[in-house]
Amino acid sequence: MTDAPAPLADPHLVYDPVAGDGPKDVVILGSTGSIGTQAIDLVLRNPARFRVTGLSANGSRVDLLAEQAHRLGVRTVAVAREDVVPALREALTARYGAGKPLPEILAGPDAATQLAASDCHTVLNGITGSIGLAPTLAALEAGRTLALANKESLIVGGPLVKARAKPGQIIPVDSEHAALFQALAAGTRADVRKLVVTASGGPFRGRTRQELANVTVEDALAHPTWAMGPVITINSATLVNKGLEVIEAHLLYDIPFDRIEVVVHPQSYVHSMVEFTDGSTLAQATPPDMRGPIAIGLGWPERVPDAAPAFDWSKASTWEFFPLDNEAFPSVNLARHVGELAGTAPAVFNAANEECVEAFRAGRLPFNGIMETVTRVVEEHGTPPTGTSLTVPDVLEAETWARARARELTDRTASAEARA
Repeated sequence: MTDAPAPLADPHLVYDPVAGDGPKDVVILGSTGSIGTQAIDLVLRNPARFRVTGLSANGSRVDLLAEQAHRLGVRTVAVAREDVVPALREALTARYGAGKPLPEILAGPDAATQLAASDCHTVLNGITGSIGLAPTLAALEAGRTLALANKESLIVGGPLVKARAKPGQIIPVDSEHAALFQALAAGTRADVRKLVVTASGGPFRGRTRQELANVTVEDALAHPTWAMGPVITINSATLVNKGLEVIEAHLLYDIPFDRIEVVVHPQSYVHSMVEFTDGSTLAQATPPDMRGPIAIGLGWPERVPDAAPAFDWSKASTWEFFPLDNEAFPSVNLARHVGELAGTAPAVFNAANEECVEAFRAGRLPFNGIMETVTRVVEEHGTPPTGTSLTVPDVLEAETWARARARELTDRTASAEARA
């Protein structure tokens, strides 16, 4: 184990691209989403620690983006959709005042990538989906500390990310990986026996595969613990999110897949655990609130006081742990499989899943059909070639094929159900 490559995320190492006093300059990618809005709340409560210099969003919530930009006094605003620039400029003018200077506006599919390379200390990548890969690579190449909430960019471009990241440059923001990050600070890599990733079990915990056949989109979006975007919430219902987190944990900490375990913990109080070789297990626990992991990502190695609520230990509570039902939720084992295949297999898995989630949301695919279709696409992709270096074009080509094939299969399923 000691001969393994250095982990991407190591709590013992601190990467500091910009020395000096004063607030830490931060760029927030995906500012109007769940991670972004909570990060902004944290920043506004800690103006002496953080200063936001740039925001990016897809452009679907122009008024919120303009409000954020004005309240934070940012230099630059980036939107993926060029067609919303006039509306964004109008919304900014309404807040700043006519004739007042406005933030620089970047627009287009590469806007977030350009912003990720701008002058700052830390880039928080809170974008959802594999479109976050290019900004992740840009932030690393520009020498920024990367607070990574966009797990997909690491999963689909693992070797690319690992080749660019310097020791200590990535701080994980997922609640599970932030928990592992903190627990790992208690020992050395040689002391680690196992990583234990916890899962809430989602809205369908305890149901059999047969009982999942007719669940609705509304059912899948009713997560019992976390308030998240629709894609991540449905990924939590299928437990694809947990499968992605297993791959992410392997890439971040260089622990073999057979030593990464998933357990169901409905209360979501324990966010993950590290089992050490002496038999000790360290668990990181807080009430469910993403502002804690965000504060770790932005502030490490310092902690941000009162970033999130703490437990009231004077009140009784029960914490439960259950084994994962791999028959009802085959996504975790499939994720282990594609993670071990490596190459473009994780990109195929992720892209096919994103297409299938959209088909499910549109009523063109049943819930169980999500993983059935993703499994078929992965099988058709086969074993990626070995002995070659992964490139961004490789990832994009694999994703394009996987999305097209997933759409073909979901359209075929929808047509068959329409005839039935």
